[in-house]
Amino acid sequence: MNFVNTVQGSLLEGFYPAGWDMEAIDRCCSHPPEAITERQSFWHADFNPISCNNVQELNVRMGHEIAMQIKKNREEGRKTALILPAGPMGMYEWAVFFLKEWQISCSHVYGFNMDEWSDGEGNTLPPEHTGSFQYAMEQAFYGPLGDLTVPVEQRHFATLEQLPTYAEKIAALKAEGAELVTIFGIGRVMHIAFWEPQYGGEFSSDEEWKQATHRIGAQLHPLTIEQNAITSFKSRTTLVPCRANTIGPGLFLQSDRIIGGCDGALSRGMQWQGLSLWTTLRHGPSRWIPSSFMPTLPGKLFFLEELAGPLQPGIN
Repeated sequence: MNFVNTVQGSLLEGFYPAGWDMEAIDRCCSHPPEAITERQSFWHADFNPISCNNVQELNVRMGHEIAMQIKKNREEGRKTALILPAGPMGMYEWAVFFLKEWQISCSHVYGFNMDEWSDGEGNTLPPEHTGSFQYAMEQAFYGPLGDLTVPVEQRHFATLEQLPTYAEKIAALKAEGAELVTIFGIGRVMHIAFWEPQYGGEFSSDEEWKQATHRIGAQLHPLTIEQNAITSFKSRTTLVPCRANTIGPGLFLQSDRIIGGCDGALSRGMQWQGLSLWTTLRHGPSRWIPSSFMPTLPGKLFFLEELAGPLQPGIN
């Protein structure tokens, strides 16, 4: 008795994205933990998933990777365009630590926050709101860098006015030789940024889907709302906006390098991200599973060891 053989006629019938094959997703999650790093045919030759023992190790290693890319490009005289998430967040403290330890100025860095809460018209939370991603970034990254920080005019946030300019600005930076690095987490519904899986139904092919650069006032999947209620809003679903402005695959798939993090473990053996991680690594590229394209790009995906499972039931 499981989801597949009981969903018909239930309240969840039709709830999940139409393009999801739940049996295929389950097969992605059925492997032993030690198999999670086995290379797949669709992975980029320079893509590597890296297991971390605990969240502290993940934060340090991910922060070091971010700082190293900034440092390397500074030394090579290249600009750096960073597509930045507001989740996970722990790596920013360590990116700041290493950059300050090495005294690396970020004057060559251009930051593009990948998403922001919005209403249906794309109006966003004020930047001083503690739930806004701009506030989170100023507090966690830009502010603590002090004199070494990214210039204010080179910080971009996914507002109604700024988000539509991202594609042109990133294209201009890449034309100058800048490296585009996307830092990301993976959502419960396998989104990247707030590019949700149900958007796949609006496109006739993966190739058409790959051209979409952004979306204003995007409708979020209910599981995304609940994920954020747990991770960012202290369980208060009533505080979570149901829409967001977000970049799309037309931007994050241009990345010269990616740096990912999966830290979605709770306490007492509970977690929310194991299925998302395994599906990302094993499913193969599909517009219905946005994160499934990330292993096709060069870079690293850091993940907590316990997310590898085994993903077997246990009453907690």
